Amino acid sequence: MSDKTHFDLIVIGGGPAGYVAAIRAAQLGKNVACVERDKLGGVCLNWGCIPTKALLAGAELYHKLQHERDDFGITADNVGYDWDKIIGRSRKVAGNLNKGVGFLFKKNKVTHVDGHAFIPKAGTVEVYEHKDVDAKLAAVDQDLPAEVRFKSKPKQTLTADKVLVCTGASPRPLPGAPFDGEKIISSKEAMILPQRPDKMLIVGSGAIGMEFAYFYNAFGTEVTVIEMLDRVLPVEDRDVSAAAEKAFKKQGITVKTGHITKSIETTDQGIKAVVAKANDESSQGETIEADCALVAIGVRGRFDGLFDDSLGIELFKGHIKTAYRNPGATYETSVKGIYAVGDVIGPPWLAHVASEEAIVAVERMFGHTAPDLDYESIPGCTYCVPQVASIGYTEQRCKDEGIEYDAASFPFQASGKAQALGDTTGFVKLIAGKKHGEILGAHMIGEGVTEMIAEMSLAKTLEATIDEVIATIHAHPTMSEAVHEAALGADGRMIHF
Repeated sequence: MSDKTHFDLIVIGGGPAGYVAAIRAAQLGKNVACVERDKLGGVCLNWGCIPTKALLAGAELYHKLQHERDDFGITADNVGYDWDKIIGRSRKVAGNLNKGVGFLFKKNKVTHVDGHAFIPKAGTVEVYEHKDVDAKLAAVDQDLPAEVRFKSKPKQTLTADKVLVCTGASPRPLPGAPFDGEKIISSKEAMILPQRPDKMLIVGSGAIGMEFAYFYNAFGTEVTVIEMLDRVLPVEDRDVSAAAEKAFKKQGITVKTGHITKSIETTDQGIKAVVAKANDESSQGETIEADCALVAIGVRGRFDGLFDDSLGIELFKGHIKTAYRNPGATYETSVKGIYAVGDVIGPPWLAHVASEEAIVAVERMFGHTAPDLDYESIPGCTYCVPQVASIGYTEQRCKDEGIEYDAASFPFQASGKAQALGDTTGFVKLIAGKKHGEILGAHMIGEGVTEMIAEMSLAKTLEATIDEVIATIHAHPTMSEAVHEAALGADGRMIHF
């Protein structure tokens, strides 16, 4: 417990928005406290981005040893796995990085306050012990009725000139089928299931849904994915979605696009779901039984029990309202002196966006100049196999907005490096403005594309043109040569395909 009670800034939440905000404010010479009720690093580090990548790395290695070793001339008998060690490695990776955030706080002299925050009025934050908080509030992924309050007096009352809310988001349950943590689960439980299920139903084919579909399928689970829209990974370019669905089906994943989940009920054996075609009201649907159902249909802002009702914090579609997309945005809420950034304020729900918003908000609230975030140029990545990465406009959006463009794709099948790696699935697609050649979008699917997308992020930041990408020499042999070839294709002069 800190002896300090007044700070220049109190940050609530220690995730990729909160801890970054706290460190940046400390670098600016401010006296900063960060209140976190769980582990430092937030959902991303402890229950999301990082541990899932550790799980996926294990799944990819196992899949290669099972199905591709003969192609590489490798002999390996009795290839198996230890489920406890697979899950344990993921937790260890998260734990190592969690300790790293604590070290960074000490290095930057950020005061870490462990406990549950409550804001009774602007500039004041009460901190409660875990034991003094209603059980519903202590359960991070559960809703909290507005009337629920704390059981006793706070252990500390802190004050600050400014308060920054970085409390993230929580999974949205399917209506009529609340999470129970065992049979109807969110991504958090999917990361630590004590046993691999024989059958799993996944509702939603976004990044979370498809990453877990790949992970469990790789280890032998019979996976069925239900998607209401007409394609998997629906935020991606249509060509990418089509290639991804083809790859997933080839791996043995059952994909039902254009379907809705009408109901899920738990049984003694697991779950029973009724799914039907989305646009057919007469359809009685079909029944799917599985050991469990992972619901991955999106998230909503997590701020239950944080504000006193009298504050009147303005909300918008389940998130704290800020004018975050406006030029010069300060990320201040409807209450003066209270700011919010990250997933709690709305899409895109991405850790790297949360961190950048945190830096911009802190620098601006303390009088420093910071460039606006370009929300039209946010890279997105999905880490299943094949990997998916994208930035900027899709072809469909160009058509919808009447933008004249050139587009070209270079398949990894024609890439020497992809051939050498034994993975030629996918392509790189670039979209450029027809008149000036400016890069409008980049869409990739295949080996290592989540690393390759950084080149196009930088290109868009620098307002590079297709000609400038073409003039950039790409090392040979590399997967990134596909970017160069796609750029050549957009100019009508592709060499190797």
